[in-house]
Amino acid sequence: MKIAIIGGTRGLGKWIASFLSNKGFDVVITGRNVATGESVSKKLGVDYTWDNIQVASTADVVIIAIPIDITPKIIREIAPLMKEGSLLLDVTSVKMEPSKVMQEYAAPGVEVLPTHPMFGPRIRSLDGQVVVLTPVKTGQWYDKVFKFLESENSRVIVTTPEIHDRMMSIVQGLTHFAYISIASTIKKLDIDVKVSRKFASPIYNLMLDTIARITAQNPYLVYSIQTKNSFIKEAHETFLETFVELKDMISKEDEKGFVREMSSAAKHLDDVESALGRSDKAISALTEELSILKNLVGQEVGLRHIYSGIVHIGILDELTPDYLIISQNNSTTQLKISNVEVINNDDLYKWKLKNYTQNSLDISAIFPESCDPEVISETIKKLDGVVDAEVIDTYCGNQIPAGKISVTIRYHFIDSMVVNEIERLLKGFGSQIR
Repeated sequence: MKIAIIGGTRGLGKWIASFLSNKGFDVVITGRNVATGESVSKKLGVDYTWDNIQVASTADVVIIAIPIDITPKIIREIAPLMKEGSLLLDVTSVKMEPSKVMQEYAAPGVEVLPTHPMFGPRIRSLDGQVVVLTPVKTGQWYDKVFKFLESENSRVIVTTPEIHDRMMSIVQGLTHFAYISIASTIKKLDIDVKVSRKFASPIYNLMLDTIARITAQNPYLVYSIQTKNSFIKEAHETFLETFVELKDMISKEDEKGFVREMSSAAKHLDDVESALGRSDKAISALTEELSILKNLVGQEVGLRHIYSGIVHIGILDELTPDYLIISQNNSTTQLKISNVEVINNDDLYKWKLKNYTQNSLDISAIFPESCDPEVISETIKKLDGVVDAEVIDTYCGNQIPAGKISVTIRYHFIDSMVVNEIERLLKGFGSQIR
């Protein structure tokens, strides 16, 4: 199956290209900048072309992942030229206009499926991620897409373009507008955010992280969402009216009115207990890595950087609420705790097997003749850092005392520190190493 991603050289389009390529699909990406396109295609292992029309006319699936303001234009250019039996979908944050244009311009026999992945390109998988489908009518491609998303553990929501845009006026339009307003207010008040965090409760830090995540997005994309969704104007106006009402209550010291309004709003949010539970989990997650790391000081740790994916392995030497220092091979590395995740022992071992060079050594030791060499071998195999171990020789001869046996074991390892540990283990068995 050939999947063309129009605008697959950056952002969500690039993420989709990487994701689908890793799933075994034949992916080709397009982008206006040839140098960038060729660089991205090489990195992702997909094909690249600058020609939207050519690739759209031959692909089985065309995914439009470009800025909202030019999406209708590109749909008008490529939709009439797509082959019969193919699928056209977009991944923009606004659905009413793209849906209308796709329905109007798609060639006969082309199925259209307006789609909105409710996530950005920083996620690692579709597990638990919301994907909204807004089909005007469904066909065979709809069932395939739905089942594929479910198989990837996505939360699939099916609705109309109108309902989608109405919900997004709140989910994106209102919240982004409010978050950006808060960030701008903090800036205008000349507040040192780092200092404010020192005074803050966990919920304030969580809120700041959420605001930072929103304001770090592409501002052109956020502006397009704010201006292209026809329902957002009403949300903005109602927000401003409510702000003024609450501000007047404070100015007039109208405690009764303020309490009534806040209590009414809380009741409307519904299931406050569940909301408190979810926010408690989020707050706990802020210090989860620190809690784990406190018990690992002085031990080897594996840490994966959540943005670059680089794995750091070393002895955890120092730990502060914000940073940690690990050492390996006479060098040290300082990492920000919020930017790393601790790799569990099983995953760290698998990573070492894949990335470290394996070595092997033979060791011979004299044991009582009644010993079981296979038990000794299996015990060595269970040591951390040992990949495998097997008995390669047993010997009773002139050089071996009576009642004794020499056992030679070959072990394969990825951590040289295990050599001394194996010698200590064998001596602990009462053996004499030859």
